[in-house]
Amino acid sequence: MAKTPLYTALQEHLEKKRASFHTPGHKGRFLPHDLYELDLTELPDTDSLFEADGCIDAAEKAARELFHSQATFFSAGGCTLCIQAMFRLAAPQGGKVISSRVIHRSAVNTMALLGIEPVWVRPRPDAGPCLAGRLHPEDVKKALEQNPDAKAVYVTSPDYYGVLADIQGLSAVCHAYGVPLLVDNAHGTHLALLGKHPLALGADLTACSAHKTLPVLTGGAFLNVGDTEISRKLGFAGRAKEAMALFGSTSPGYPIMASLDLARAWAMEQGQEAWEELAIRMAKIKETARKKGLLLPAGETDPTRLAIGTLPVGMTGEEAGDFFRKKGVEPEHEDGAYLVCIATPFNTKEELDRLEETVLALPEANMSIKETPALPPLPPVRMMPREAVLAFQKSVPLEDAVGKIAGEAACPCPPGVPIVMPGEEITPEAILFLNNYGLRSIQIILQK
Repeated sequence: MAKTPLYTALQEHLEKKRASFHTPGHKGRFLPHDLYELDLTELPDTDSLFEADGCIDAAEKAARELFHSQATFFSAGGCTLCIQAMFRLAAPQGGKVISSRVIHRSAVNTMALLGIEPVWVRPRPDAGPCLAGRLHPEDVKKALEQNPDAKAVYVTSPDYYGVLADIQGLSAVCHAYGVPLLVDNAHGTHLALLGKHPLALGADLTACSAHKTLPVLTGGAFLNVGDTEISRKLGFAGRAKEAMALFGSTSPGYPIMASLDLARAWAMEQGQEAWEELAIRMAKIKETARKKGLLLPAGETDPTRLAIGTLPVGMTGEEAGDFFRKKGVEPEHEDGAYLVCIATPFNTKEELDRLEETVLALPEANMSIKETPALPPLPPVRMMPREAVLAFQKSVPLEDAVGKIAGEAACPCPPGVPIVMPGEEITPEAILFLNNYGLRSIQIILQK
């Protein structure tokens, strides 16, 4: 047989039998193994995703009950497709959108494609050392006052470290100014089962990457339309399929959509109890980490996500990741300061015990944390993101980029806040900050 590098690598990884504390949420345990037999196409019996009036339509209507939404739609194109659709619904002809700087690259690219002008609002560093923090309602209110022509407000909650924004406060401000609140809830689909979903707190649209925490195949996501006055006024539910079809594949994966339907049924029958039990178990593991001297995000966070700052024990997040893997635990993410583990009800008791034992096995805390450098001022905007992203570019060393225009988002992790966005001038302050975080090159615009 010919060599199969990818297939072989996947098989070899499975043979290591590490406990999965990363996406996808099913952990290889929930979904039926004959899903490949369901790899069908649009047939008279199987409906069509973007013109649904049969079984897909019925499955999407059933999903409304899980989220208490006005409408819920399936995506086989991941949360990216849902984010693209949200922007298309809120700003179909472009215009200004008030946005947090804690943002996924798919949102930046969508802004560029749709000709959206972002008005950036900085999060306040209220989540602890090395973390971006939260977007505050008062700051959004100020941005809306200064930009009365804004079409929407866009926020990420929870972020990658499980930090939750004040969605209720943000939605109240947005609705007072007559604009919708769009939430990238990629990492928080399961919050519907813990009473913390953005839709329940007033959001008008949410993009929910179901495969990250629910038992869904990778690429499965939900676009949710809130049952709000603004979403009804703007006709989001009636226009959503058209918005998704603009970006989505005409060949969506039926196994992915079937897994969304199966996971929704499981969530409604067993999900609340399962997630509440997991939250109790993860609270114990978090307390173990706290007593160990590890950093945990401050303020309200996802009760089930473990994000631990390892610098106090003399390890970077990357070094801790290697330590965890040697103990048979595969984390979701590690960076210069934090390690992130995603647990779901499909992790076994033995795996959760192994996770806690690995936390306990870390060295004792023996170091104080240096203050991270303050974020530099927002750079001057020299061109729209669309113009920058589509322009000819080249990569240059950071020291040669001062005064140039960025062609990409430069986003050191932590804190996960893009220091420079496409179309912004690269300032000396930005260069210093990026250098401190180990970035050595950046894409710049080739100007005439």
